[in-house]
Amino acid sequence: MIISASRRTDIPAFFSEWLIQRIREGYVCTRNPFRYHQVSRISLAPDVVDGIVFWSKNPQPLMKYFHELDAYMYYFQFTLNAYGKELESGLPPLERRVETFQSLAERLGKRRVIWRYDPILIQAEYPVSWHIRQFERLTGQLKGCTETCVISFLDSYPSIRSRLKRHGIREVEEEEKRILAQGFSAIAEENGMRIVTCCEEIDLSDYGIGHSSCIDQSLLSELLGCRIEGGKDKGQRAACGCMESIDIGSYRTCRHGCVYCYAGGQSVPKRRENGSDWQMHSPVLGSELTEEDRITEKQGKSLKDRQISLLSDKSGK
Repeated sequence: MIISASRRTDIPAFFSEWLIQRIREGYVCTRNPFRYHQVSRISLAPDVVDGIVFWSKNPQPLMKYFHELDAYMYYFQFTLNAYGKELESGLPPLERRVETFQSLAERLGKRRVIWRYDPILIQAEYPVSWHIRQFERLTGQLKGCTETCVISFLDSYPSIRSRLKRHGIREVEEEEKRILAQGFSAIAEENGMRIVTCCEEIDLSDYGIGHSSCIDQSLLSELLGCRIEGGKDKGQRAACGCMESIDIGSYRTCRHGCVYCYAGGQSVPKRRENGSDWQMHSPVLGSELTEEDRITEKQGKSLKDRQISLLSDKSGK
């Protein structure tokens, strides 16, 4: 079983203490995003959790707890953009986030820290030329800290269209995507990185850019030293290549205040209020269990192909 922590909110940035409490108690509960009182209880026992994929824009608060994660294999999807406070009001200064990225890579190794430069959007202050300049600057600062940069382009979901319009933000046009791909690819190659796309249908292979899987079955197998047997995540979009996982986050709890975020669904002040309305000892993030909740034990199991691992051990490889 792979734990996603989380596409729905930034657990490392805001809920590290809650996560570690769940690790200590050995289980977590999650609500069905579409049926509030339908709750799953999930074991966090190391013998069934094969890995944890963290998604964060500021994982620094979690780093002091790494010793409590020693029983797990994990890696980070670390989003690092250069947008200003008008788009990302709750983030620490860029310089501090770069330092966190560098420190994280030093502790975990560059294979386990994946840089996300996303979502790429267009605004008067952020044209194509700006993105190429900022990408070059950030790539230079992250050289040697990661092997992979994941890019994706803004999707204008119906729930955020009015918000994007108020801020003069639009999606990236196809020709602009190709200009960015050409520029980014050359910069990444100079700095020893490869670029892949996340959940994008456009073919950028002419620029040496392939499609990625953020919850990557091949990477997980490599890091674990044995093959992982898992299917495609059916809950994601068709272009998503991620393997199956269980997300333990809750929507509308993130406090970063990113204008373009699809996971908020409310005004920034309200999201921040909800983000602080959580209990350390509640097994479900962002709320407490009630008598109305219907809790189902989700039978998690390891996805490791132990036979392949055993054969590898015997062969000395």
